[in-house]
Amino acid sequence: MKIEFTAQQIADYLNGTVVGNPAVRVSDFSKIEEGHANTITFLANPKYEHYIYDTEASIVLVNNDFTPSSKVKATMIRVPDAYSALAQLLGLVEQTKPKKTGCDPSAFVSASASVPDSCYTGAFAYIGDNVTIGESCAIYPFAYIGDNVTIGDGTTIYPHVTVYSGCVIGSNCIIHAGAVIGADGFGFAHQETGEYSKIAQIGNVVIEDDVEIGANTAIDRAVMGSTVIRKGVKLDNLIQIAHNVEVGANTAMAAQVGIAGSTKVGAGCQLGGQVGLGGHITIGDNTKIGAQAGIISNTAAGSQVIGSPAMPIPTFMRASIIIKKLPEIYQTINRLEKEIDELKKEKLCRDKQH
Repeated sequence: MKIEFTAQQIADYLNGTVVGNPAVRVSDFSKIEEGHANTITFLANPKYEHYIYDTEASIVLVNNDFTPSSKVKATMIRVPDAYSALAQLLGLVEQTKPKKTGCDPSAFVSASASVPDSCYTGAFAYIGDNVTIGESCAIYPFAYIGDNVTIGDGTTIYPHVTVYSGCVIGSNCIIHAGAVIGADGFGFAHQETGEYSKIAQIGNVVIEDDVEIGANTAIDRAVMGSTVIRKGVKLDNLIQIAHNVEVGANTAMAAQVGIAGSTKVGAGCQLGGQVGLGGHITIGDNTKIGAQAGIISNTAAGSQVIGSPAMPIPTFMRASIIIKKLPEIYQTINRLEKEIDELKKEKLCRDKQH
């Protein structure tokens, strides 16, 4: 944190309530299980409650409805949502960090590019022809910004990001190292000879404001039109989004999600790790998809699914219980079949006697 704050100052900033010493000071963060003096930590997951009674952290953020089962020696600050409150504090600290500006002499910036003085362009970055970059952007070393790209105010492009020509990136976006925006979609026509003929991908990628894209994630350009990532989307590392996909506002995806071409993902969706979405389907708004689920057909708004092929979570849970019992069920069926056969034989013998 590097700047000291009292519990009362933090509570005032978060609109929280101090329980304990309002004058205790902290200058850093810590995990609750590794807490030490002069740090602030948080308790959001009940599984970690036992740590709060022994933590050496000076301050603990807790939810308003938290009721301790024994004495807590740390000062507590009650807030509506401890995790969100922590995010606010971390954001505050991040804002205090000095911002780099200026253009490194080794960077290449086309004479036709527009890069304000408030921006930072790192060593060996490349900014192509007719690029337009907004105020207070950061283009880190070895990033590649292709011709005719537009980037909004306050966006950060980390090292080794590649943005292909003609793509549009909004304001206040964060694109992490190694991400590729606008590579060709996987478009090939299968010929009678058995060979594949490449289909030109002449569209682009449009990323709206406040989007964060994880390291080594790839978003392919459209065949025609645009692949679109709507406002507020959060993408983890190692995600593949194919051509002509549209991802709705404020949707979040964990690592290794793969989305096939022309699929529409609604707003406010949550996709767990390694989820796979087939092509040309629609995922309804506010759908929640569990890790490793495979989706091959449309989902209604508000669906909660898991499994491959995916099914409603309650169905999957019941099926999972049955799967564990399949060996016993199989043995029971075999026994019953033998008993039925014996009964049939006995009946046949009785019938012959009569």
